[in-house]
Order: sequence, then structure tokens, then C-alpha cells
Amino acid sequence: MVTGVGMSVIASGLARSALGLCAALIAGAWVAGAAAQTALPAYASKPVRLVCPFPPGGVVDTVSRIVAQKLSESLGQPVIVDNRSGAGGNIAAEFVAKSPADGYTLLTGTIATHAINPSLYSKMPYDAERDFVPVSMAAINTNLVLVNPRFAVGSIAELIAWAKANPGKLNYGTAGAGTAQHLAGELFKTTAGIDMVHVPYKGAAPGINDLLAGQIPLMFVDISISLPHVRAGRLRALAVTGGKRSLQLPDVPTIAESGLPGFDVTAWFGVFAPAGTPRDIVTRLNADIVRGLAVPEVRERLLAVGLEAVTGTPEQLGAFVKSEIAKWGRVVRLSGAKAD
Repeated sequence: MVTGVGMSVIASGLARSALGLCAALIAGAWVAGAAAQTALPAYASKPVRLVCPFPPGGVVDTVSRIVAQKLSESLGQPVIVDNRSGAGGNIAAEFVAKSPADGYTLLTGTIATHAINPSLYSKMPYDAERDFVPVSMAAINTNLVLVNPRFAVGSIAELIAWAKANPGKLNYGTAGAGTAQHLAGELFKTTAGIDMVHVPYKGAAPGINDLLAGQIPLMFVDISISLPHVRAGRLRALAVTGGKRSLQLPDVPTIAESGLPGFDVTAWFGVFAPAGTPRDIVTRLNADIVRGLAVPEVRERLLAVGLEAVTGTPEQLGAFVKSEIAKWGRVVRLSGAKAD
């Protein structure tokens, strides 16, 4: 028979055993949690690739390298710019769309890859909305209508008059099919009621060289590569394609001011990740990009090449892309432009 004292001893032993079991369970859970954290390192634990859809030296490359530098500083990892040009940006965009959704492969998306190409190309290797997660807008760009000074036109009105007097004889160059400059030229042609022949180049630099040499009389091109030539008098700027004048060339009117009201083609650049990228990674990247592009020195560096830093939330960029696809779909249908 167990006495009252014996019962107390047994109860005390059971209590100590229970406490020991609880402590063991808690310790085991802590060890398992620590192991899980070791197995799943926090972002970012290795270099990040930012894919640029156009060649080195152009405006998209410039934006990519500035964004990459600021991301590298904030992430504590190298952010490598990978230039994959071709097909109006589709090659790079397809590569990123099919990359792992882990935050280590990003795209500098453009008005071409995420607004114009879905209508300009009859067959797309990716879906601009479904296959990407928007991260942040990065910048907008000023584009110019340029002529060789030996071409005897000094304004948009004179250009239109010359084209109407010489149907089928006006060629215009751009950095490539599907670029904002290409669609600016097509929209200009349709709006002005003139005939122009598109001459696409593999990047802006070779087009500028032909324009300087007089091989083509006219070019729609971003200000970053052409500004030194304009300031030196080697090229003449007739107009800005966007809705407002350039801070670098305040005396150059917009196309809208030059007789075609409502004309507005503004190139833009944003950062995108593959669809399925975790929300916390997207949020981290967005905060780092917004903070990096808010630095006054960075904004001045962009402005020096005709770019204006513009950022926002992933949701804002997503809504903007949707509206841009609709806008440029109408322009492509109206102009009849095709890239293939």
C-alpha cells in the first residue's frame, strides 16, 4: 500500500519528468528552426543578374547600370548587368520570364518589352503581364526628332511640308524595330498624314553615325546619345516627342507644340522579376530601388543624359503597364506597323 508520503514522491517525480519533456521539445523545436534558417538563407545570399534588353552604351544600358549599382550597395551582393539584345527586347524578356522566380534574375523592362511589342509582334515568346511581377518604375527618357543640318528643314512644319512634296522619299532611322522611337515615327507619320520609310538599326549609335554622315536625313532617337552632337551643331533638333520640353534643350519645342496637338511618346524603364517571385523579395527590391534613385547625385547623373528618375510601388507599375499595352495596341493598329 502506497502511503501519502509515497504519493507525494511519485507526483513530484512525474512533474519533473513532464518539465524535462517540455524542455526537450522546446529545445528540439529551436534546433529545427535554426536548421531551417540555415537551409533557407535570407535574400540576397549570392550575386543578382539584371538583364538589359539592349546593347551596351545605350540609354537602357545606362539605366540598368545605375540601378544595378544602387542595388548592389543595398543588397551587399554584386548586381551584374547582362546585355541580351535582339528582337526589340524580346530575347532578354523571354530569358527572364523563364528564369527561376527567386529574385536573382531581374529585367530592365521598357516601353518596348512591356507595352509596344505585344501588339507589334505577331507571335510573342512571353506575356508582358502574366509572366512578370512588377518591381518598380525607374526612369523616363526624352526622345528627339533630329535631322542632319544639310537636310533643308528647320522645323516640324517644314519637315511635314517636305515629306508631302516628296512622297516616299523620306527615310527615318531608329535604334531598332519595336522601340519607342520606332512607334514615335509611326505615330508621327500617321498623325501628320505623310509617308516615311523606317530604317531600323541595331542600337542608336550606328544610326547616329549614318545621320551624321548624311546616309539618312532624319532620326527619332533618345537624347542621351545625341545631346553632344546637338550642342556642337553637328545635328539639328526639330522637336521633343514627349509631352513636355527637355530640361537640357529648353528651346526645342515638343511635337505637340509644333502643330500636332496631343502627340506624346515618352519612353520609360522599370524593373521586373519573373512571375511567382516571393512578395517579400519584391518588397525589398522595390524599397532599395526607390531609395537608391532618390539620392540627389543619382538623379543628377540620370538628368545629365536626358533621363528623369521616376519610381513607385509594384502595383502602380502594374497598372501603368496595363494602360500602356492598351495605348500602344491602338497606335500599332492605327499605323499598321509590324516588326515581323
